[in-house]
Amino acid sequence: MTNRFPDSSLIPLFEFLKVSRRIVITTHHKPDGDAMGSSLGLYHYLIKRGHQVSVITPSDYPGFLYWLPSNEKVINYEFQQTVAKPLIENAELLFCLDFNSLRRVETMENELRNSNAKKVLIDHHLDPEPVFDFSFSYADACSTCELIYDFILALKDTGLVDKSIAECLYCGIMTDTNSFRYSSMKAETHRTVAALIEAGAENAKIHEMVYDHNTENRLRLLGYALKDKLKVLPEYNTAYLSLSESELKGFNFKSGDTEGFVNYALSIEGIKVAAFFNEKDGMIKISFRSKGDFSVKDMSAQYFEGGGHKNASGGRSLLSLEETEIRFIEILKKYKSELTS
Repeated sequence: MTNRFPDSSLIPLFEFLKVSRRIVITTHHKPDGDAMGSSLGLYHYLIKRGHQVSVITPSDYPGFLYWLPSNEKVINYEFQQTVAKPLIENAELLFCLDFNSLRRVETMENELRNSNAKKVLIDHHLDPEPVFDFSFSYADACSTCELIYDFILALKDTGLVDKSIAECLYCGIMTDTNSFRYSSMKAETHRTVAALIEAGAENAKIHEMVYDHNTENRLRLLGYALKDKLKVLPEYNTAYLSLSESELKGFNFKSGDTEGFVNYALSIEGIKVAAFFNEKDGMIKISFRSKGDFSVKDMSAQYFEGGGHKNASGGRSLLSLEETEIRFIEILKKYKSELTS
């Protein structure tokens, strides 16, 4: 297999890891399958290398990821700051996974910026912030989990990849490619997936644990969103969904319940751009998706303080939900020729 990690950057880190270190692994706010899969996959690898390792998330994450090996050891910064802060303060090494800027950890940002630990970025988003001692950022990778496997490969340690590591990394690759459907799934990635299955990842079980663990409330929320909140704008080849905080509460919303909702809007025939607007704590969180050459990353960065990938991006708005929708439609007018060509 080919490897993305250059020796010039990797050797100093490899030398640093030759003795046992106090290590913290963290990821972005509201982690998804790739964030948690890469964090716990790397955790198991570093434990096997003899390091003292903690995984600290900035917030909670979906319940369908709780099956991941050693999930019970994850520290949630929002609720366990008295535990998390000393670990960050005393860490010798911080692995920052699946985000390109420290602002993506939200309330943890100051803790990370003030840490004296060496900071290692492993990520696949564009435009990484230049604050890391070691920066491994490859936007052509389908997921951070793929990069963690490449990292282990570069260290010539694939023999240490056991069932726990394999299932964590498989989960992240699967979820970040929407079950292997995106163009980012190159032949090399399929070889990585095959290696993970050979190492013990049970692909059918992982699919079931992630996709077949819906609650009744989540399915009813999805049904309501598709029936009553889906809006299609054929003049812009665009569709979007929006849910207010009160609507979410009406279905006993839990973290992760709206995961993938935006993809239903994108799946409509003829649609090139999809969006999902989600109201929470006085802010509108936005998910964008697109097909083909249209870059929702650029649109999100310009108008919604966002970023991400060309065809999958996020953003936010401090306007009301209704005002955000109106602004979104006004912005679409600027791109009409691109969206209808």
